[in-house]
Amino acid sequence: MDKLLVKAPINSTSLGNVSLNILREMFQLDLEVALFPVQDNIDITVFNELSEDFRAWLGACFKHRHKMLNRDTPTFKIWHIKDSFDKLSDKSFLYSFYELDKPTFTEVKILKMHDGVMFSSSHAANCFKNAGIKSCSYIPLGFDPDLKPRKRVAEKGVVHFGLMGKFEKRKRTKEIIQAWAKKYGNRKGYLLSCAITNKFMPTEKLNAELAEALEGKQYFNINFLPFLPKNSDVNQFLNNIDIDLTGLSGAEGWNLPAFNATCLGKWSCVQNHTSHKDWATPENSILVEPEYKIKPDDGIFFKTGLDYNQGHIHSLSELGMMTAMEDAEKKVGKFNIAGQNLQSTFSYKKTTQKILEKIF
Repeated sequence: MDKLLVKAPINSTSLGNVSLNILREMFQLDLEVALFPVQDNIDITVFNELSEDFRAWLGACFKHRHKMLNRDTPTFKIWHIKDSFDKLSDKSFLYSFYELDKPTFTEVKILKMHDGVMFSSSHAANCFKNAGIKSCSYIPLGFDPDLKPRKRVAEKGVVHFGLMGKFEKRKRTKEIIQAWAKKYGNRKGYLLSCAITNKFMPTEKLNAELAEALEGKQYFNINFLPFLPKNSDVNQFLNNIDIDLTGLSGAEGWNLPAFNATCLGKWSCVQNHTSHKDWATPENSILVEPEYKIKPDDGIFFKTGLDYNQGHIHSLSELGMMTAMEDAEKKVGKFNIAGQNLQSTFSYKKTTQKILEKIF
């Protein structure tokens, strides 16, 4: 039986979601795993549909992790490039995410410490291959098997738009809300639900950003939701909407909300860039071309001049966003069969198999 040391976040973040789904596939393969969660903390409260067998296996992988420590056992890590330089054993493999277009000297040096580097998008892999990382490859993510069709809970005759993911400049959250408010704000028959909390941003700043996006106006048809505490809540959110706007983000390592919504048969407005190019097509998405590039600087995750996260993101004009929303409206009521087919094209079983092929 193959043995593997795994270091990954097990929590409610998108990285935690990815880590859990890959570990679940390792469990199905009966892989012997020593689990070293980031910050030595396992928080699976958000994942409320896991089997008891998998929960028990996960606990055992953590409890007995030190017994498997061995320099000859390969390490597999899921994490950001920054702070990924520490190694548990002689052979180290990193699965990471990258959204920008200008790898820094420091990022390249860190990646060269690993025997293999895997990225969630071909864009990221190509950026670092061009920067000299020969061991770089692209392995796509998959559809979360806990997400399933559910009865739509929404007012009849209302076109329901959804925006999901943390409020962030890179994701163009403010600009998307502004464009929607100008086109559909306070119009009957339209609703925008936003699940855009950001634990890294002070509440006061987030509220100020939202007030600026809405220009101080009140809209009866824009709904800001609190943090969704369970994966089943995320599932219901995605099933309730008709149109996803998360794909209008300026740069992504994959974009789980837009991808998952598309897999569930919804229509997502998607900018044709970065990781979106790996799964979004004119057949399964409202695909729009970016119009220009800007710096991602937000004072939190991206700051010009640092050793990490340098480069540009993409954007659309307000008119470009509105046009995409109009085109998506024409699809309402038509089930996205091409989107549903992505469930079989991209699965965590395939993701995990490709990862293990690289390691072993």
